[in-house]
Amino acid sequence: MGLMNAFNIGRQGLEVHGKRVEIAAKNIANIDTPNYTRKIPIISSNQDQSFATVLSSMGVGALTGSTNMGGVNFDGIVEDPTLGAKIYKPGHPDADEYGYIRTSNTNPMVDIADATIAQRAFEASLGVMSISKAMAVSSLEIGK
Repeated sequence: MGLMNAFNIGRQGLEVHGKRVEIAAKNIANIDTPNYTRKIPIISSNQDQSFATVLSSMGVGALTGSTNMGGVNFDGIVEDPTLGAKIYKPGHPDADEYGYIRTSNTNPMVDIADATIAQRAFEASLGVMSISKAMAVSSLEIGK
């Protein structure tokens, strides 16, 4: 893995986990918003798990084609299908024809935990960037 690939993995992590924190914050902010549906971020790994890649990492055989050596992707947002509770509030502007509103389906404990996990993953990505920078500086000092 090259140094630029390490920077790219760190950058991807910062972007994706930053979006995760943002989505969790929006969910927490809308706990008391009627008819709000909790959003769930979808992320996936970029790592190539092919047999050729495993052999190449062990120094066996020749690897053909380009490989993606890691990172993470933000694949979008889905809405939580769980329904919020119905509350009878006939004067509320969001009430249906029977006078009921549906509360937000956001669970504060789940979203606070999601935000904490995403924040720690963001910090880990910052660590990748910091270590990659230190490696780049050290490699430049070797030539002096």
